[in-house]
Amino acid sequence: MEYRNLGRSGCAVSSLCLGTMTFGAESDEKVSHAQLDRFVEAGGTFVDTADVYSKGESERIIGRWFASRGAEVTDRVVLATKGRFPMAGDPNGVGLSARHLTRALDDSLGRLGVGSIDLYQAHSWDPVTPLEETLLTLDGFVKAGKIRYYGFSNFTGWQLTKAVHLARELRIAAPVTLQPQYSLLVREIEWEIVPAARDAGMGLLPWSPLGGGWLSGKYKRDQRPTGATRLGEDPGRGMEAWERRGTERTWEIIDAVQRIAEARGVSMAEVALAWVTDRPAVTSTILGARTVEQLETNLKAAGLHLDDAETAALDAASDLHATDYPYGPLGVDQRSRTLDPA
Repeated sequence: MEYRNLGRSGCAVSSLCLGTMTFGAESDEKVSHAQLDRFVEAGGTFVDTADVYSKGESERIIGRWFASRGAEVTDRVVLATKGRFPMAGDPNGVGLSARHLTRALDDSLGRLGVGSIDLYQAHSWDPVTPLEETLLTLDGFVKAGKIRYYGFSNFTGWQLTKAVHLARELRIAAPVTLQPQYSLLVREIEWEIVPAARDAGMGLLPWSPLGGGWLSGKYKRDQRPTGATRLGEDPGRGMEAWERRGTERTWEIIDAVQRIAEARGVSMAEVALAWVTDRPAVTSTILGARTVEQLETNLKAAGLHLDDAETAALDAASDLHATDYPYGPLGVDQRSRTLDPA
């Protein structure tokens, strides 16, 4: 396992992070605890959850794991959680207001059974709450010792930049990370979000790096998924839906990943994870396994680095072919400049 700074902070985390959205939903407590044990045994130190995962059950499962393991195991874990989405049915039971975030954080601390959380993340932008209120609340959490760092998830480039500069203006603690969806299938964040994060010195924590399982090779052309897979059980599942994601571009990317995996003698999942983990500004890639066996496969990506030719092949297959303006070649050329007068 390799280790990197948690964005702009001095805290070190493993380059692979154990995501726990499946805990309490697709993985029962025994399997979830086995995943945590195996992850730490493999050198993993970074665990990510959220209050909304299984309506708090993911945090409770992690809390019971912390309580049942010794400090020699749990002290190594850098723990992250998130708040923003509805946890109650009233108007103040959602969002990034001081009222909701304070209650959400206290509830997360209680479910996790810890005195403080290493990384607390605003799970998504809130168009209703003034950003200043949110940032001052998060800074207050840092000052009170309830959290050590804070970050964002699912923010766009302008939202991230606005938050970074407002924090500087207010002279308060600055965000250290951004958690976006990022994979060979989802590269749109490279247009604005990645440059904004790099400009701010923030680390990226990609979620869904396997595109909901598409990049693991489990799905085949012209064969609708069946059986005990996410799309087999729910073909219309959100962004991963069969009709939505099963485009010609997707199959070309899958073919490119498969060619490299076969030449390397590794799994397709390892190749896809290695690609995203080595992208600019990435701190740690979030793994979302349903079983210990899936986690074992994903953990093999630790320390795997693609060569320039392999990376170029995947870049080409996954190219979004942006139109000329503003993200295509002509738009990029307008923003480019060298010191060479020729």
